[in-house]
Amino acid sequence: MKYALIGCGRISTNHIKAALNNHLEIVAVCDIVPEHMEQVLAKHGLESEVSIKRYADYKEMICRAAPELVSIATESGLHAEIALYCIDRGVHVIIEKPMAMSLADADKIIALAEEKNVKVSACHQNRFNIAVQEMRRALEAGRFGKLSHGSIHVRWNRNEEYYTQAPWRGTWAQDGGALMNQCIHGIDLLRWMLGDEVESVYGVTKQQFHHYLEAEDIGMAVVKFKNGAVATIEGTTNVYPKNLEETLYLFGEKGTVKLGGKSTNNIDVWDFADETDVDKDNKGLEEATSNVYGNGHTSLFADVIDAIKNDRQPYVDARAGRRAVEMILAIYKSQKIGRVVSFPLDDFASTDMAGEF
Repeated sequence: MKYALIGCGRISTNHIKAALNNHLEIVAVCDIVPEHMEQVLAKHGLESEVSIKRYADYKEMICRAAPELVSIATESGLHAEIALYCIDRGVHVIIEKPMAMSLADADKIIALAEEKNVKVSACHQNRFNIAVQEMRRALEAGRFGKLSHGSIHVRWNRNEEYYTQAPWRGTWAQDGGALMNQCIHGIDLLRWMLGDEVESVYGVTKQQFHHYLEAEDIGMAVVKFKNGAVATIEGTTNVYPKNLEETLYLFGEKGTVKLGGKSTNNIDVWDFADETDVDKDNKGLEEATSNVYGNGHTSLFADVIDAIKNDRQPYVDARAGRRAVEMILAIYKSQKIGRVVSFPLDDFASTDMAGEF
């Protein structure tokens, strides 16, 4: 299957690695900065591969290289525009988070993909973490019983050097803040585990330390789900001096699980009323990762390839991507209007927060 990468920044190495692990034919890479393309290819020993073409214009790349599958890893504000162009030409897409910066754009992606019968996957790769899959398996088996509540804590650090590497970071039009960029994976997991159907959100966001940005560096929210469960969200880039943790808690009448580590890659607590011998293997489970992005890209790519071949929806489809964006935009709107926001959320965009701080 012919594959191409659009955007060769910080996360692109995970995409190239996943493409190689899945034996995709890498036909092209695209970035407006030539050095970025060379750097990511060199990291994987591909710099001398003449079959991999380099492009500065993704439209030209789609036309000339004719990939069957692309992944989009540009600045967030361009995700929807590029995805819609690819989908309209029958190219399957993996879109780095967030899928879009507005609900209107997310809906356009979903509608066009259905019209063109194109597969779209939102790149929430942490759903494939071993620890996350074990939690999901226990949840689907009913082992938690009635759910009481859950929480996600993304306690990370991003300093000024990180933001000055790319001027789009921390802007409302191209990135959003800590919730939309760093914390969206955890927020996706929380909503997925607690039933997806949200009743309301009350959120507070602030800009405490990163005054050179437009967007927030801390966000907190209380979420009410339609199934009666409640949840809290805490996401920040203000932790000194480095990333601390990403932890996901799930509490039910018959079970308690805490996933921890830098990216919900470990099982810190695993307690169920009907404990079995298999549960003993999960207590203290740790999945080694080289960075906070985890190992899930390879599994996500494999699933998308299988979805294309068997004409089914990907495990993490475009609607899943929309739900994560909707949750964050609801928190933003709650901050903006100062009150609870009910679901489903009317159209809202990150740019509606312009001037908030």
